[in-house]
Amino acid sequence: MQVNPTTQSALQEVQADLGLSVTEAARRAQIVGATIATISDLGYHKTSFAKIKERAGLSSTRIISYHFTNKAGLMQAVVTTATGMKDKFLEERIQGTTDRAGLLRGYIEAEIEFLGSYPELVRVMVEMASSGSDAEGWFMSVPIVEEFRTGRLQRQLRQGQEEGAFGDFAPDVMALSIAQAIDGVAAKFAADPKLDLERYGRELADLFTRATAA
Repeated sequence: MQVNPTTQSALQEVQADLGLSVTEAARRAQIVGATIATISDLGYHKTSFAKIKERAGLSSTRIISYHFTNKAGLMQAVVTTATGMKDKFLEERIQGTTDRAGLLRGYIEAEIEFLGSYPELVRVMVEMASSGSDAEGWFMSVPIVEEFRTGRLQRQLRQGQEEGAFGDFAPDVMALSIAQAIDGVAAKFAADPKLDLERYGRELADLFTRATAA
């Protein structure tokens, strides 16, 4: 499979933001897109420069090395691009919300919506979380993905408790429970693309809004 047009367009915007020439930004977006598609299809540990070259339609793997130096550099680009795109997606959907319960609801619903909008990125972030044993990969991949998955949410829950907006619970346990619930929907959606994500997002938001209430 190839990266869907929505993802590819967003990739080009990210690369353009780096201050590169139009040609360089397009080539980097092409390579990052091919890497995302390859990891999504084959898994992290079966992804190689040769597979990425084939997917991207490049004449040589040296083109990848020219733009990203090595595998660590390419994986850094993949992780930072994927998390950056997801961050922007979430922020756009909770923009203007200020109360803690509303932010939590918006976060959960946006996470579920993201599953349908960028399925390749969801699979890639799951795969990157298993990349720690790869000595040639980017050493920060696992901690960044894990921080993105639960770390920030845990801090938001704790801060909400300090403000009196949330009740008494262990923020680390609650953050993990929310993340695992979202992971469960992701797995179900992968098996059934017709899944009603809007309903799942609403129901999960209702559930955890009640569970965290003061």
